[in-house]
Amino acid sequence: MKAFWTSMTGRVFFVLLLGIVASAALTQYLAVNERQRTLERYRDFHALERAEELISIADVVRPESRGVYLKVASKGSVRLEPSADAIGARAGGADAQTDFSKQLAARLGPGYRLAPLPERPAACDEPRRINSIFGPAQWRGTCEAMNVGMRDGQVLRLTVLPPRSPPPTGQNEIYTILPFVLSMVGLAFLVTRMTMRPLKRLAQAARDLGDDFNRPPLALRGAGEIRQATAAFNAMQARIRQYIFQRTQMLAAITHDLQTPLTRMRLRLEKVADEDLREKLLGDLSATQQMVKEGLELARSMDSTETMQALDLDSLLDSVCSDAADAGQDVALKGRAAMALMARPLAIRRCLVNLLDNAVKYGHSASVTVERMAGAARISIRDGGPGIAVDQLAKVFEPFYRIESSRSRASGGTGLGLTIARNIAEQHGASLALANHPDGGLEVVLVVPEYYAGK
Repeated sequence: MKAFWTSMTGRVFFVLLLGIVASAALTQYLAVNERQRTLERYRDFHALERAEELISIADVVRPESRGVYLKVASKGSVRLEPSADAIGARAGGADAQTDFSKQLAARLGPGYRLAPLPERPAACDEPRRINSIFGPAQWRGTCEAMNVGMRDGQVLRLTVLPPRSPPPTGQNEIYTILPFVLSMVGLAFLVTRMTMRPLKRLAQAARDLGDDFNRPPLALRGAGEIRQATAAFNAMQARIRQYIFQRTQMLAAITHDLQTPLTRMRLRLEKVADEDLREKLLGDLSATQQMVKEGLELARSMDSTETMQALDLDSLLDSVCSDAADAGQDVALKGRAAMALMARPLAIRRCLVNLLDNAVKYGHSASVTVERMAGAARISIRDGGPGIAVDQLAKVFEPFYRIESSRSRASGGTGLGLTIARNIAEQHGASLALANHPDGGLEVVLVVPEYYAGK
């Protein structure tokens, strides 16, 4: 799960989902608030009509019956009650009027005096129970009290209170919006998958390109931008394949053309009278021929034309170690992997042979240990030498790099063995690393992936 959220797919999914949910929440919030404002305006209009109706009826009711009427009118959110206050000379002044009192005065006409009270009713600030998590918690419509001077001189108090809270629906709003959130999650997942699938296909093709330059080109499908990227990738693959082919052909031609003059030079050097000079010249000529040969092998190590096959790793290691032992090399093999790997037989064999030869040349012996890992096998080749400096561990993979030139010449090395081995390992999706063993000697660790049939 952690890998998903740290991947590009997880990030796109999270950003898309967050954007959709945030937009939906903002839209819902604005809609609920607009609905609330509409209800408040409608409620104010209704309260204005209700107040006009109560005052007009109270004005025509006989004085002896007005008390009974006011008891009935004091119910609900718009109430009309008797008041002991008196309306002064400035009552109903324009500077003391509210919007509601101005509109009510215009409806009632002359003969009535309205005096809004500065104190708001306590019910105006009481918290309201609402069904929406996006709605306001306070009533923002008209909520006030005022004294009304009737035509006969009686003063009544008009109180406009917030409407009653709606009854509970019996449903939690979270459960109401849960289907919407789940649908947004599904939509974000589908859009993310549709967006990232072509990128994953290109990424997988880029990884496979290192294993096989001769893979067929990708099919041009999808959106226009994806087709353009796929076409560019196919063109890049073709150029790389052509470059590798031309380089291999060039080195092969150079090697072939050099064989003839080198052979003539060897024949002519045999006629040199000075024996010491002849031996030196023949040694340099042999080193040149070996360098040309390994240079060609380096070029071929980048070639991927050989067919991939499923190989038994234990049989391969046993064959390579047996051939080395028959050649007089001190090589020992222990452990079993009991797994198959998908590889090019000649290339992977060349990789193992180079690692064994390197261990025997510079460490005089090679101890090969193989063990099974999760989905891979770990092949350890440890020599009996003194090891190398830590700052040289990465440099020895560079072409023609030799730690001690004199020792390399004496052993016939050219500094290409590890470079060739690493190129072949990377083509097979394997990893190659060097380290000084705690008990002495240099240890080369090759980790090869396991082959699963049908995958």
